[in-house]
Amino acid sequence: MTNTPVLSATNVSKSFNDGTLQTDVLKGIDLTVNRADKLAIVGSSGSGKSTLLHILGGLDSPSEGQVLIQGNDIHAMKTKAASRLRNQQLGFVYQFHHLLPEFSAVENVAMPLVIGGTAPMLAKQQAQQLLEKVGLGHRFEHKPSELSGGERQRAALARALITEPACLLADEPTGNLDQKTAQSIFDLILQLNEDMGTALVIVTHDKELAAKMSRQMTLVDGEFVLGA
Repeated sequence: MTNTPVLSATNVSKSFNDGTLQTDVLKGIDLTVNRADKLAIVGSSGSGKSTLLHILGGLDSPSEGQVLIQGNDIHAMKTKAASRLRNQQLGFVYQFHHLLPEFSAVENVAMPLVIGGTAPMLAKQQAQQLLEKVGLGHRFEHKPSELSGGERQRAALARALITEPACLLADEPTGNLDQKTAQSIFDLILQLNEDMGTALVIVTHDKELAAKMSRQMTLVDGEFVLGA
């Protein structure tokens, strides 16, 4: 099992039907992600990259094909088991932080652990430790509205990593930030990838950011294209 890919997709396709019109968003996607990999999926708006990320994370289902997370076919699992697998093995970061506004930073970060069955006090302690690591040790009790854009994204990153997932899936994680803050967040993501051994899959239209990853794959009209 030690050689099992963290994440793999085989012949993944996704189509949407609107009456008699069929739109093919993804067409026979294959990819493999191993432990500590750093993969950028590059594509313009409408290329299918966000749809692919949602399917890889079990948040959407493919029309055809298979997605394995740590060797488990997430789309063949019952809803409760799939949710547990996502909670334990995957972390998600989006362009917009999606923190819950009524909860403090530490409560937001602790939530995946609590949902997974960790005692609230222990979950809070672990959340505090990770917030310290991402530079928010002075912001434990602040709510999202009291944090800057960069601080909110740091909190979102901590929340994504609190379960020590096998893979972090990030959708334009710096796209809503100014250049300096974006660079800071991206450097932090790479550092945590290095420290924790968590595989990293980022979808982005930013080729400069993608060039800093160890692998790049370009998605054009739902297909991977070599040399694009």
